[in-house]
Amino acid sequence: MSPAASHNQSAATVIIPARLGSTRFPEKVLADRTGRPLVQHVVDSVKAAARAKLVCVATDSERVAAALAPFGTRVVMTSRDHPNGTSRLNEAAAVLGLADDAVIVNAQGDEPEMQAAIIDAALAALQDTPGASMGTVAARFGPDEDPRDPNLVKVVRARDGRALMFSRSLIPFDRSGLGLDGARPLRHLGVYAYTRGFLAAYCAAEATPLEQTEQLEQLRALEMGFAIGVHEVANAPQGIDTPAQYEAFVQRWKREHP
Repeated sequence: MSPAASHNQSAATVIIPARLGSTRFPEKVLADRTGRPLVQHVVDSVKAAARAKLVCVATDSERVAAALAPFGTRVVMTSRDHPNGTSRLNEAAAVLGLADDAVIVNAQGDEPEMQAAIIDAALAALQDTPGASMGTVAARFGPDEDPRDPNLVKVVRARDGRALMFSRSLIPFDRSGLGLDGARPLRHLGVYAYTRGFLAAYCAAEATPLEQTEQLEQLRALEMGFAIGVHEVANAPQGIDTPAQYEAFVQRWKREHP
């Protein structure tokens, strides 16, 4: 497979991996104080993307499938033995019978306020960045976000939009102290677009040293020599990692849906 994968630009399949295991907030994808499971909110949001021809959830849990059934959401059952969401996504793509040139978007199942525009931006990053095999998105850090927080992943880009590096550390190191705007990192958002063929090749490869060190799967692609296009978006969705964050989401949702 060449580093620059071919893309079918007409439409994309959005797959949302969803598992019950979560250290800080067990079974969060099923939290339903809004009347809808958390992962269903993600489905509702990304269905509005202009190029999403199919949106489905990939899970190993019959409980997740049962919770989504009343909403008519497409569910793909996968093995319990996946090391990460990307691996689960790869199995789901195989179950769906997607062709090698089919374009897939990997969206996170714990971001209920995901905007459809972010899905479209990831697809644009894949298609508009020269030689890109993956597309992803990033946003400027908000006033209440600390770029030094290792839970917030940073990315720096080349002038043509390609990712140069992702890190949990603050990059780049501002040796001059000038704080140049063009050198400031962006906050990476965990949404990816790629072809089915690239996804299969990625999953077949061994984990790489930088990937293992930072615990960031996208570094495997960079270490293998593939280009990742990064589009900047205006707003970053709030992921749900803790019960307190879910409570805040519920309150926001109730204000918007009285």
